[in-house]
Amino acid sequence: LQQVFEKLFHDLQPDFIVTDMFHPWSVDAAAKLGIPRIMFHGASYLARSAAHSVEQYAPHLEAKFDTDKFVLPGLPDNLEMTRLQLPDWLRSPNQYTELMRTIKQSEKKSYGSLFNSFYDLESAYYEHYKSIMGTKSWGIGPVSLWANQDAQDKAARGYAKEEEEKEGWLKWLNSKAESSVLYVSFGSMNKFPYSQLVEIARALEDSGHDFIWVVRKNDGGEGDNFLEEFEKRMKESNKGYLIWGWAPQLLILENPAIGGLVTHCGWNTVVESVNAGLPMATWPLFAEHFFNEKLVVDVLKIGVPVGAKEWRNWNEFGSEVVKREEIGNAIASLMSEEEEDGGMRKRAKELSVAAKSAIKVGGSSHNNMKELIRELKEIKLSKEAQETAPNP
Repeated sequence: LQQVFEKLFHDLQPDFIVTDMFHPWSVDAAAKLGIPRIMFHGASYLARSAAHSVEQYAPHLEAKFDTDKFVLPGLPDNLEMTRLQLPDWLRSPNQYTELMRTIKQSEKKSYGSLFNSFYDLESAYYEHYKSIMGTKSWGIGPVSLWANQDAQDKAARGYAKEEEEKEGWLKWLNSKAESSVLYVSFGSMNKFPYSQLVEIARALEDSGHDFIWVVRKNDGGEGDNFLEEFEKRMKESNKGYLIWGWAPQLLILENPAIGGLVTHCGWNTVVESVNAGLPMATWPLFAEHFFNEKLVVDVLKIGVPVGAKEWRNWNEFGSEVVKREEIGNAIASLMSEEEEDGGMRKRAKELSVAAKSAIKVGGSSHNNMKELIRELKEIKLSKEAQETAPNP
């Protein structure tokens, strides 16, 4: 679509272009028009900083075994990982490594970058990232707080199989005590083998906590049959509620009955959980999820790890199966009302207040948005002045 978009840019004559990181060619298209290109990153500042650390220092090459821990050099915090937790493109060069190199080069040639983040969430990495990249950057998140202002907007972030199911989850949630329900979701791109589904189901059933579990069909087979039987049993006991396919996540997270969530650490879900002031049990799977886990668990201290040890591609099952005991322990810690865990819940609620303040007048993200618009206006006016200036 590159040529089609370039023609569109030419015809529309925009004042600037904002494009996703996976359109690196757009920086050259913008240069042809003499306008700024701004890159949007769908990840965290920490994740991009961590990837840069691995690219620059290659600490994983010093590890003797795949399970040996090593420190990510040059970061504001002492973060440890293993080789198995790194994305495959960082472990050893492949085609995706080349793509990411091209993306980084295009970012360095861009006017700056935008992140769905806010200063109080990862201030040290916000400053660190700008320093290592040598480019401007603006954290303008949480984007969902800007964009999803009412219940209708929030409901549009997901839908159930049928309208009656959509009403069903809300009625079920509203019948539960405050902070008593666990929300379990692994995003829209994940799939689990039958053996892993069994471990999750058993852990949820044995946890003693009510739960909502967002599940995906695996195109038939024993996994789907197992989940349908499990759903039937949970309905009878009224202890669990399964949502098939997409779920209205924003509305669910904001419901007073939700007390925490099990998440794959996708960045949108992390930010939306922070918005809602909820602690997390982290279960990273692919992409930059393991880096995001470090932010949630080690830096912000608003999460507890389930114990996932192996990165995998989004379209693969992977070889790791996290056992029900590990899942159960994480759930118990997350949903505990003991004082030692109260700190995690308290910090999550404090970050929720900070998130809402960030987009208000005078907040960090609001100020960043104003500053960006001011700079872009100045560039436009300067360009117009040059074009209308008389020839000497």
